[in-house]
Amino acid sequence: MTVSPSAVQLLTDRLGLTDDELLRILAIDPLGLLAGDVGHKPELPLLLRLTDGPAERLGPATLRRWLRTGGPHGRPVDLLVARDFGGFEDALDTLDDRGLVVRRAR
Repeated sequence: MTVSPSAVQLLTDRLGLTDDELLRILAIDPLGLLAGDVGHKPELPLLLRLTDGPAERLGPATLRRWLRTGGPHGRPVDLLVARDFGGFEDALDTLDDRGLVVRRAR
């Protein structure tokens, strides 16, 4: 699959990622990202496919909130930054099963 700079922007917008988070998730340096050197990164199309359904069902705002909310697997953004893509997929499965559950802090 050919990956375009617009795919990077779509993922960034969909998940509300910071530049630093995106660089760590894709394991790329800033110059490589600016040069569009993401075509060989399998993480990008994988993450786009994994988040297509939730983004459509829940909407981008809810998906961005979920990404930073703690759950049974921890905060999904932390899983991504740690490049634990299996854990992130598990967290997405839990989101699909339970929906976004936010508890009040005690």
